[in-house]
Amino acid sequence: MKQKTVLFSIFLIALISLQGKAQITDSTLFEFTESDTIQAIDSGIETELDIDDDLNSLFSDQMDSLVGSWAIQNKFNFDTSEVRLAGFPTDLPDSVYIQRLSDIEERVDLNYNKVVRNYIKMYTEKRREQVEVMLGLSAYYFPIFEETLDKYDMPLEIKYLAIIESALNPIARSRVGANGLWQFMYGTAKNMKLEITSYVDERRDPIKATDAAARYLSMLYGIYGDWHLAIAAYNCGPGNVNRAIRRSGGKTNYWEIYYRLPRETRGYVPAFIAAMYTFEYHQEHNLVPRYPEISLAVDTIMIDDYLHFNQISAKIDIEKEQLRALNPMYRHDVIPAKKSKTYPLVLPQENIMAFIDADTAIFAFERNKYFPNNTLVDPTTSNSSYFTPVDIKGKAKVIYTVKSGDNVGFISSWFHVRSSDLRYWNNIHRDIIRIGQKLAIYVPEKDKAKYEKANSMSFEQKQASIGKTVSPVKKEETKPLDPDYVYHTVRKGDTIWDIAQKYAGITSDEIIRLNELKNDRGLYIGQKLKIKRKG
Repeated sequence: MKQKTVLFSIFLIALISLQGKAQITDSTLFEFTESDTIQAIDSGIETELDIDDDLNSLFSDQMDSLVGSWAIQNKFNFDTSEVRLAGFPTDLPDSVYIQRLSDIEERVDLNYNKVVRNYIKMYTEKRREQVEVMLGLSAYYFPIFEETLDKYDMPLEIKYLAIIESALNPIARSRVGANGLWQFMYGTAKNMKLEITSYVDERRDPIKATDAAARYLSMLYGIYGDWHLAIAAYNCGPGNVNRAIRRSGGKTNYWEIYYRLPRETRGYVPAFIAAMYTFEYHQEHNLVPRYPEISLAVDTIMIDDYLHFNQISAKIDIEKEQLRALNPMYRHDVIPAKKSKTYPLVLPQENIMAFIDADTAIFAFERNKYFPNNTLVDPTTSNSSYFTPVDIKGKAKVIYTVKSGDNVGFISSWFHVRSSDLRYWNNIHRDIIRIGQKLAIYVPEKDKAKYEKANSMSFEQKQASIGKTVSPVKKEETKPLDPDYVYHTVRKGDTIWDIAQKYAGITSDEIIRLNELKNDRGLYIGQKLKIKRKG
C-alpha cells in the first residue's frame, strides 16, 4: 500500500443520511409584482422583466432536507439554549443590495432585480438555519473548489453553484437521479470521465466531481463566452439554451432570453447571485457559521486490493457509518481495488496508524466471505437505493416522440431497453410522460436505423414488432352527465391535485372516489370528471 496524506473533512459524517430532495413548496417566500426593471450593475442593460414565477421550491428543497436529517442534528450544535445574535435586518432598500453587489470583486456579472432580491430574502430570512450550516460546511469545501477553479483559470465565484445544486451535500441525490455536490446526471458524468460502476460513483467524490464540474463549465463558457449562459446551460443543457437563443431572435443576454428558458433555469442565475451575496455579506445579516463538533483531521490511504468496510470496522475502532460518510463514492461498502488500479480510503487521522499496523489482519478477516476465491461478486446489499443504468458508451441515441396511448412499459419493450433505464435517461418521475415529449433512448449502433422507424409506425405496428397483437377494444358508451353535479374537463397537464385546487370544498380523495379512479394515470385529455353536487 501507498500512503498519501490529504486533509479531508469529517463533515461528510454529518451528511451521510441526506439522500435526496424533500419536495417542499412554500409559496409565501415570493411576492411578485406584474413587472420589474432589471438593473444590471456591470453590463449596463436595462429592460422590463415580468416577474410571475414562484421558483423558491426548486432551490430550497435541498436546504430543507439539510437540517432535518438526524446526522446534521446530532453532529452540529443546534442547542436551543445557545446564545445567538438577536434579530437580523429586514426590508433593506434596494440601493443597499445594489451597492453591496457592486462592491463584490467578480468576473460574473451580478444583476439585481426582484427575483434576485426574493432569493436573497429566502437565504437571509427564511432559511437562516440551513444557511448557517452551509457556511460551516463551506469552510472545508470552498478551498477545494477554489483550488480547482484556479487550476482552470475560472472565476472563483463559480464555487457558489454548489450551494444551488446540492446545499454542499456530497451524497445529495435528486428525485431524477442527479448525484453529488455538483448534481451530475449519469450521461453527463460518464462524458466527463467520472467512474460510475456497480461499486464506485465518482459523482460523490468531492475532488473528482469538482474537477469534472470545472471542466464542464469551462467547456460551456467556451461555447457561449458568457458566464450567465454557461451557468444556465449547466442546469438545463446547452440544447435548451441554444433553443432559447434561437427563439429570441439570436439574443445572447440571459435576461433577454429569460422566458425562453425552462422554468427552473429562470431561477438558476438569480439564485446563484443571491447565494454569492448571502455568503459575502452573511455577517451583515447576523448569520453565524455552524461547525460540527468533531475533529477535522483525516488521512488518505491508497488501497490496492479488494476491501470491505466490515473488515475495517471489525479490526480497528471505527464504525461502518463513519467509513461510509468519509468515503461516499463507494456504493456497496466495497473498495474494488487491485494492483493495477488503486482507490483511496479516507480515515480519521487517529485511526491511520491502527490501520497500517493491522493491515494484514484487516485484509485477511473473513476474506472468503466477502470475496469468494478472491473475486468480486454481485453486491447483495447497499447503503442506498441505487439503480445502476446501462453504460451508453458505444450506443446510438434515438429520439422518440411520445404518441397517444404510449407508456413507459410499451416504449421500453419496443426499444428492448429496461424501463428503469428509460426513466433514468429522461428524468421520468412516477412514469409520467406526455404526448409530444421527446425521449432519448440508447440502442446498439447497428440497430439505430431500425429503431428510428418507430416514430412513423402505428401502435399496432410497434406491438407487432415485438410479437404482440392488439385486440380490438369495444368502445364504451358515453355515460350521460349527471345534471346534479359540477364537472371538470381534463386538460393537458392536469393532475387530480391541481383540479382539486380549482374547486372550493373538494379534496383529491373525493375526486378519486366520485370518479372511481386509482390515481393520476386514470386521467386523459377531454375526460369529464364529476366534482361535487351543485349547491
